[in-house]
Order: sequence, then C-alpha cells, then structure tokens
Amino acid sequence: MAVEIGSQPSVQIGKELELVKRYVMLGIVIRILDHDIRIVGSTATKLPRLYESMLRGLQDRVLLELADMRKQFRECGIQVNEAKRSADGLTATYRCRGYEHTFSFLWTFVKAEAERLLKAYMVK
Repeated sequence: MAVEIGSQPSVQIGKELELVKRYVMLGIVIRILDHDIRIVGSTATKLPRLYESMLRGLQDRVLLELADMRKQFRECGIQVNEAKRSADGLTATYRCRGYEHTFSFLWTFVKAEAERLLKAYMVK
C-alpha cells in the first residue's frame, strides 16, 4: 500500500479495501459464470436450458451487486484503476481519497474465494 509521506490514510480504509477486494473478486465470478454459461450451452446435457437459466440467475444477482458497489465507490471517492493478471495471481490498484493502493491475490486464493462467493449466492 502506498501512502504519501506526512499524511495519514483515513480510518475507513479497511472497509474500503474490503469493498474493493470483493468488487475485484465479483469481476472474476462474472467471468467464470460467462465461461460456464457458454460451456453449458454447447455440451450435451439433459437439461441445458435449466442449467443455463440457473447460471444466468446467479449472474444477474452478481451484476446487481456490482452495480451497487460502483454506486458506493462514487459516494466514497474510490476508483479501481486496473486488475492485472500474471502467472502468480491477480494484482489490483485503486485510488481512495487521493491515495493509491495496491493488493494482490494468489490464484489459489482467487479460485477458493470465487467458489465461496458462488456458493453463498446459491444459498441466498
């Protein structure tokens, strides 16, 4: 995390960091759902329309949460600059109240967290 010399970041930075981390992870979840919807549509399953409908329902709920998060970002002055993929994992940079911050996830964490988020959406 980069902080300008002589200034202190806001106390709320932990809450905002968690919000940005969830936002980045939900972006990954959307990509996973897009992929799986394409796969279900092209494979020989017994109930392809049912499976595709279920996945699209999950996708719609994730997209609604992402839209709500973007609204919160505007209210809090958060701007997600980029999320770069590498062989090791995912690194994201964002700005919050004039400070630039960076965090990274290993792919093993991304996979486990994406599964956890999808499971949570399924039981809602």
